[in-house]
Amino acid sequence: MSGRSVEVALWKAGRLKIRYPAEVVTESADRLSVRAPWAAPGVRDFGFVRFEPGDVFVEHYWADRWYTVKEVWSAEGTLKGWYCDITRPAGFGAAGVTVEDLDLDLWVSADGSEVLRLDEDEFAASGLAVSDPEAAERAVAALDELERLGRRGLVELLAATPRARHDPEETA
Repeated sequence: MSGRSVEVALWKAGRLKIRYPAEVVTESADRLSVRAPWAAPGVRDFGFVRFEPGDVFVEHYWADRWYTVKEVWSAEGTLKGWYCDITRPAGFGAAGVTVEDLDLDLWVSADGSEVLRLDEDEFAASGLAVSDPEAAERAVAALDELERLGRRGLVELLAATPRARHDPEETA
């Protein structure tokens, strides 16, 4: 782990949605993995998982793939699961990573019992299929690919990253 600090910037529909600091876990020319605490204020309860203060995300970004994968760890160090965002390929720079969220998401529970496609209604309403049909097609293909990988536990996809389990002692 390099420990280098970077900034993650998430854009949606041409607007900055959130920006937050993160620590580099691993990096290469086409992939960056970072660790960051839950960056939004308060609790976000999706019904199938809760993101809350103290949670730690180990986030994986690719310059050549249309998605990001975020391991979600509790403050106690228990894996909750993987939250996957369909995005345009990530842009890497000296300061960090920039991604554009395309509305589609996937949740994979830690035990693999739930693989949920999310926000397909938001994606349809976004108008991307009309404004950028190629990007819309790639986004749907990326969601399909992640769903297939998710049903196998995302093991193959994340195999190149050393197990980045959240250790509560590191943040104490």
